[in-house]
Amino acid sequence: MMKIKVGVIFGGDSVEHEVSIISALQAMENMDEEKYEIIPIYITKDRHFYTGNSLRDMETFKYFDSMKRYLKEITFVIKNNKVILQKVKGFFGRVVTDIDVAFPIVHGKGVEDGTLSGYLETLGLPVVGPSVLGASVGQDKVIVKQILSSNNIKTPKYVWFYDFEYETSKDDIIKKIEKLKYPVVVKPACLGSTIGINIAHDKNELESFIEDALSYDSKLLVEEVIPNLLELNCAVLGDREYLETSLIAEMKMRHELLTFEDKYIGSSKKGIKGSKGANMSNSDFRIPAKISDEMTNKIYEISKDVFRILNLKGVSRIDFLVNKKTGEIYVNEPNTIPGSLSFYMFKPKGKSYKDLIDELITRAVKGYKNEKRKISSFSSNILNNYSGSKGFKKGIK
Repeated sequence: MMKIKVGVIFGGDSVEHEVSIISALQAMENMDEEKYEIIPIYITKDRHFYTGNSLRDMETFKYFDSMKRYLKEITFVIKNNKVILQKVKGFFGRVVTDIDVAFPIVHGKGVEDGTLSGYLETLGLPVVGPSVLGASVGQDKVIVKQILSSNNIKTPKYVWFYDFEYETSKDDIIKKIEKLKYPVVVKPACLGSTIGINIAHDKNELESFIEDALSYDSKLLVEEVIPNLLELNCAVLGDREYLETSLIAEMKMRHELLTFEDKYIGSSKKGIKGSKGANMSNSDFRIPAKISDEMTNKIYEISKDVFRILNLKGVSRIDFLVNKKTGEIYVNEPNTIPGSLSFYMFKPKGKSYKDLIDELITRAVKGYKNEKRKISSFSSNILNNYSGSKGFKKGIK
């Protein structure tokens, strides 16, 4: 049986570049190699594409400048209705291989936000993960809030603004924020992995943290802190036709805010195969969460609603904030390509990482075939009636 050639694409010009590498190496380690031929495709921070089997080894990235000589720098071309990886250097555009399916495992602005999936879809590839619309919407925390609020899904109260607005109307913006009452959470609108996020307890901290966040993003979000906090995560797997939720994870908070270091630095020291490294988290969590059946069912219901409303596909993790005293449930944000693909949240249900990946690829191919049955273009003689700069011969009706 011919193996399906899966291009696993990772890296990119993102502050979450290294997190993407770890996620991709984990996924490739757990793919069924009897069924799939794995083609690693690495995007450097300066946006060059490389392929080669050594990209499946973490040591390659630790010494990339010296190791890249053993890799092939490539570009994508279409030949005979196939998507080809072609060498950038050398004679006659040497073909390296072709791919049947694209599997982007990327995090952050510039790759996870629909930029990459849009390019891959333009090439005519089945793409694992969110659609261009779902990816772009899911990356912007402000847009997510606006859409969810219009669908009566509760999110924390917030103020948002652009960098130029802060420069010209700083005092007015600070006054709006202070109506939320301290402490408040300062967030770049389009980043993940808790990068640039801080909790401000007074005006001095607020101004300092806004300046810090503006160094990462031109659009900012400042929102209320939910008291008596319980943080829950629920992953959703599926597409328009089918939705499956993971078990719910309860985060055991060590600080006011889970930091980038909490999530990744400690785990990476143990290697990607370690128990915590495999979870992409060095924080403690409980699966399943110790919550009532009523709240469990409510979290499942909201998670599926968010997935559907935001036009998501593949696997996404929905993060929740709960006021333990009042029982109020708030959606914090979706993660459209979560670290480790949230496999550790499905594993206790009996779905292995290998099975999760297989289902993601299968559903991507099925969705692609379904879309191909739709009419996307049609023959027309409209150009025959066009006479260059003079416009249409008979005008436009």
